[in-house]
Amino acid sequence: MERTFLRALAAVLATASFACSSIPALADGGTVDAMSQGVVSGANTAIKNAMDADAQRRAKRLSPATVGQAPPVQQPKPSSPQGLPVGFTYTLDASLALPFGNVGSFSGKWLPGGMDAVLGYGFSPYSRVSAYFYEIQHYPYGFNSGTVPLYLQGLATPIGSENLGTLEPQLNLTTKDRFLLFNYEQLIDLGKVMGHEVPLVISPTFVSRWSTIAASGNGTDVVPFETVPGTGTPYYDVHTRTAQYYSLAFTLPFLKSPKFFGTFTLAPTTLVHLAGLNQVNATQLYQILYLEYDMTPTTTLFLEPQSSRDYLPLDPYAEHIFDYFAGVSQRFAKYGFVQLVLNSGGPTNYSPYGISALTCQALPCNPNEVVPTVGGLKATQLQFQIGIGSPSVIPF
Repeated sequence: MERTFLRALAAVLATASFACSSIPALADGGTVDAMSQGVVSGANTAIKNAMDADAQRRAKRLSPATVGQAPPVQQPKPSSPQGLPVGFTYTLDASLALPFGNVGSFSGKWLPGGMDAVLGYGFSPYSRVSAYFYEIQHYPYGFNSGTVPLYLQGLATPIGSENLGTLEPQLNLTTKDRFLLFNYEQLIDLGKVMGHEVPLVISPTFVSRWSTIAASGNGTDVVPFETVPGTGTPYYDVHTRTAQYYSLAFTLPFLKSPKFFGTFTLAPTTLVHLAGLNQVNATQLYQILYLEYDMTPTTTLFLEPQSSRDYLPLDPYAEHIFDYFAGVSQRFAKYGFVQLVLNSGGPTNYSPYGISALTCQALPCNPNEVVPTVGGLKATQLQFQIGIGSPSVIPF
């Protein structure tokens, strides 16, 4: 019965996923990464608690009622969570990241440290408000290796070529993305399917993101770029990784067993306003699949593939991004946790990754007068996190 129910629910979600997908078409994960850590983690907590409570109620009904008999071990205690955590909850962690892939001379160098903080308040097991702050460090592919054509501004034909690996000074594209999320979570019982309650979490969310790029030289994300080498227009004042979004996320379970747990999230998302090179503010769809395996009561393996349509100020049209999180979480003591997470992602409709050409604004070509043309931004990093948090919302 349990397996039949899970297969039926998985089939429904798979059909919905194909129906909502678009044909695949400049980012490195980005907004969808913050959505997965913020919106999805809170929804997962509510769904897991609700499904556990439902299983305990069904076990209680099936147990023989005998006068004087001790309650069955499956019976929930009065304090057992029934959905969203009630009252104040929090997490706080610090992180380090190591980049991998085609990052040239920056291979093997640790990225700047970051921190994450979450504060939530649950009004009841069915409603909760939360604020999230996340920092994600990465180094994009293709900025410090390979040979690219060199143009002179105003000419459509290259005047030479440059080896990015020997270019001096070396471009430093160390990037730290920061995200601030505010959301409201509502847990809804969709009724019973084959005797099992199916919970749904709806999460209206506001996302604000901004970044620091080392190459800016002033602690911002303003760096020069050109869309068409030679004959294009150089841009010097665009905040390349700053944007705000409205999102409405829907999270459903597709798997629940003593060891495994899985959910699927659909989140239609739109820009608060156009910026930079943006042309059309069409609603984009984020899709996040989450799967975890509890090795022990304190150790969890997790995998989170994601598909999204992100939109940054240097994008004329939305990025079609595929990325993933894969890692292991270990809880220690009552409030502590450590996580090791491998994250990789980039767009499928912007290429090549990294710098595709350089344009010299005037002769002779001084380093500060050379503007790059950039394709897609892809990054891969291994992140180590250590933190503390409310046991009911420790992030795995």
